Amino acid sequence: MNLKTIGIVISREYLNKVKKKSFIWTTLLVPILVAGLTVGLMVVMMNTKEKVKTIAVVDQSGIVLPYLTDTETIHYLDMSQMQLDSVKAHLADFGVDGVLSVGALDTVEKSVPADIYSPKPFGMELTDNINGRINRAVEDYRISSYDIEGLDQILKDVKANVHLRSYTLAEDGSEKISEAGVYSILSMVLGIFLFLFITLFGGMVMSSVIEEKSSRVVEVLVSSVKATELMFGKIIGIALVALTQFLLWIVLSAAIISIAGAAFGFDKLAASNPTELVGTMGMDADELAAAATAQLADQSELGTVLGTLRNLPFGQLIGLFLVYFVFGYLLYASLFAAIGSAVENEGDTQQLQLPLTIPLMLAYIIALYAFRAPDSQIAFWGSIIPFTSPIVMISRLPFGVPAWEIILSLVLLVLTFLACAWASAKIYKVGILMFGKKSTWKDLWKWFKQK
Repeated sequence: MNLKTIGIVISREYLNKVKKKSFIWTTLLVPILVAGLTVGLMVVMMNTKEKVKTIAVVDQSGIVLPYLTDTETIHYLDMSQMQLDSVKAHLADFGVDGVLSVGALDTVEKSVPADIYSPKPFGMELTDNINGRINRAVEDYRISSYDIEGLDQILKDVKANVHLRSYTLAEDGSEKISEAGVYSILSMVLGIFLFLFITLFGGMVMSSVIEEKSSRVVEVLVSSVKATELMFGKIIGIALVALTQFLLWIVLSAAIISIAGAAFGFDKLAASNPTELVGTMGMDADELAAAATAQLADQSELGTVLGTLRNLPFGQLIGLFLVYFVFGYLLYASLFAAIGSAVENEGDTQQLQLPLTIPLMLAYIIALYAFRAPDSQIAFWGSIIPFTSPIVMISRLPFGVPAWEIILSLVLLVLTFLACAWASAKIYKVGILMFGKKSTWKDLWKWFKQK
């Protein structure tokens, strides 16, 4: 193959893609949309409150009603003297949104039946609130039935609410806070992103091949460029487009996050070591240790999350993300290019594309559950087998993966890419000039065996 010719094809493919308005708008808008979506979700979560609901209560037990105190979103109306059926039939007349029926107290089971009726279903927050209050009433009744002095206070005193903090130990003995939830979310996000990137840009290669073949432009191209040079130039050119877009997304996202962090003052909350915050106060060693201990105890949940994010090896994660994306993309792009060369329109790709879609979906599914058991057998083998390793391995990285596993995974991935690229090139150089016939896997096998 002529490297100069491949370089010309790469340049052509790259410039054609990056000059498109769709590329420019996507590159600029995606980080803004992601940031806007994140802020939007936070605003929604903070402001998602039920409208005030008025609930009529028909309590035949005599123990539940005292526990049904009004809140910001629920107003209770005692109608225990009325018949339940009458209340149910005239909800609108009474100006209530529903009726809570609490049956007579069962002194044997020490419990009560409870039902709620409404014209339309209530939200989970409201029903959980009411259910919790009913359970609390029954629990207190059961406690009082034991006739043990101070039992209620004893149970309150023994109830624990311990929050387990997690730290990772470095080789030099230093401690870094590590919230498991942050690793889990990062694991899912990395796996999903890599799945989307490989699928998106691999499909772009196939679409580009089909477009040139259906328009007969490929006949002109192969008259001056070898088919294999055209295939590899196209694959590498689109890979450079993907890397360009990815790196721009990183830069723009980092800028947005930095501005948001400065605006909201997240830097102080993100301190991973509390001594960093109190070390400038002129304390002696004992006072410093005591202050650090107290600050650890009072560290906010947001501070824990941001501290965990600060301690993550983002350089290593981004570097390996790029490596796995490049070789994962090259592996699937070469196969997508072979499929694209065998058909004349995208409607004919479904049958041939299925064997490539299955391992990608399998990798996606494993990656979604890798955070639960990152060292499990399925996660390990998923990160070693080349057709699933890019997506699964990247989802395991936040939890720490031995170097030998990463090296083995990459070696197998590269070797598999080279083998698939060689096989795809043989299919491509025949299929790209085949017209007027719907190809099958049997046809691809025949083209592969041709010298």
